[in-house]
Amino acid sequence: MSGVESDLAAALASVLAAAPAVTTIVGTRVHADQPRMLTYPCVSVGRIESRPVGEDLLEHVVTITCASRFGGPEEARAMTAAARLALHDARPLVAGRKVASCRVRFSDVFAAADDELTLGVLRLRVVSEPA
Repeated sequence: MSGVESDLAAALASVLAAAPAVTTIVGTRVHADQPRMLTYPCVSVGRIESRPVGEDLLEHVVTITCASRFGGPEEARAMTAAARLALHDARPLVAGRKVASCRVRFSDVFAAADDELTLGVLRLRVVSEPA
């Protein structure tokens, strides 16, 4: 990730880590980058796609993943709902940029291929401008 994307990932992870509804479920397991060895349940900021929009604006499409080994979809659904609530309309502090808009555009909860892991996925559209 480039500087802007890394800063945005860290800022979004900070928003999630400060949300009581998220930390009640995952504790401190909120990651700006997915670590090699995950401990469940956890929330990770994943892929970030960025493109210029207009002269100074950047549009970022961000994937947030909520992962659970609870043995059913309930925990992943709760994490996904908590993350959605924390991030929709959030204005995270990003170094050198100001977030003009942060919207959850998509969410889904599903069983992973191994049938032991349940994943919740959020897709955000974030628009930022120079600070």
